[in-house]
Amino acid sequence: MRLALNQARKAAATGEVPVGCVIVRDGVVVGRGYNRRESKQDPLGHAEIYAIRQAARKTGSWRLNGCGMFVTLEPCAMCAGAVVLARIERLVFAVPDPKAGFCGSLGNLVQDTRLNHRIRLETGVLAGEARDLMKSFFKDLRFKAKG
Repeated sequence: MRLALNQARKAAATGEVPVGCVIVRDGVVVGRGYNRRESKQDPLGHAEIYAIRQAARKTGSWRLNGCGMFVTLEPCAMCAGAVVLARIERLVFAVPDPKAGFCGSLGNLVQDTRLNHRIRLETGVLAGEARDLMKSFFKDLRFKAKG
């Protein structure tokens, strides 16, 4: 999760919402990503999507069996769907997202029994650090907006 927090800090440094993600297989990082929606003007520019794409390229397969994803914020419905489709085995996120999270907050796509793949889910890992980073980012953003 510390590596995901480093990715989130990169996002914040570029003015992006500080969400970071890493994907690990057998103790080796195979994918990294951070939010780039604003800089790329890409509605799909979420940290998880970048990390999944990189992991697929690095492993040579879209099937990320045996992989764990660590992300600083609960994935949205789009990212939760991508996690399921990529066959990631384990998802660990730091803080819930009550407005958009779809791994327990608004729904739980990653463990839906109607799907052919379900993910082992863990929450709250380094939640304090991730929450502080998010709060600081939005506080600074509001301060800059006041000018």
